[in-house]
Amino acid sequence: MISSVRGTVLHVGTSSAIVEVGGVGLAVAITPSCALSLRVGAEAVLHTALIVREDDLSLFGFATREELELFDLLRGVSGVGPKSALGVLATLAPDEIARAVAAEDDAPFRKVSGIGPKTAKLIAVSLAGKLALPASSRPAAAAPTPLDASVVAALVGLGWPERVAVQTVGEVVAEAEPADLASVQALLRLALARLGPAVRS
Repeated sequence: MISSVRGTVLHVGTSSAIVEVGGVGLAVAITPSCALSLRVGAEAVLHTALIVREDDLSLFGFATREELELFDLLRGVSGVGPKSALGVLATLAPDEIARAVAAEDDAPFRKVSGIGPKTAKLIAVSLAGKLALPASSRPAAAAPTPLDASVVAALVGLGWPERVAVQTVGEVVAEAEPADLASVQALLRLALARLGPAVRS
C-alpha cells in the first residue's frame, strides 16, 4: 500500500498530477483544491490511497490526512466508488461533509456529479457518528453567571470538591424553574438537595 508520496511535481491538471518519486513519475488523482496547492517544479507531499483492481492500479492523493480518511469512509458506503468519493471531496470541504452528516442532510451530497438521491441518503446515514463536528459548529457552553459562581464557592466552602460543585450547579440551573434562579440561597438549597450528605467528602 502506498500511503504517501513525496517528490517533485512534474505536471498539474484540474483533477490529476504527476509526482516524480525516485525517478518514477506517479500519476495521482486529486481534487481541484489540492491541484491549486501544487506547483510544477516544487516538492509536494500527498497522502494517498492505492486502489487495486484486476485491470487497473489507481493512486488517489490528498493534501491532508483528514481528507484521506474521509475518502476511505466514503468508499465504505454502498454504491460509492473511488471516483465518486473523490467527487464528494472535490465538491464539499471536510467541514461541510461533517455538518451535513450531523444534520442528516443529504442535499449537499446530491449536488455531487454521479451521486444520486439514494446514494446521497446512504452517505448521510452511513457516516453518522463517524465524523467530528467542526468546533465552530458545536454549541458553545453557557458562560457561568456570578450567581452560579457564588453557589459553587459556597459548596466548595462546605467541603465538596470544585469539580463536583460545578457539575451539580450546572445540572440544577438546567432544570430549575426561573423563580429558583433568583437568589444564591434558592439555588444553593437545590444544589444541596441534589448532592445529599452522602456525596460530601
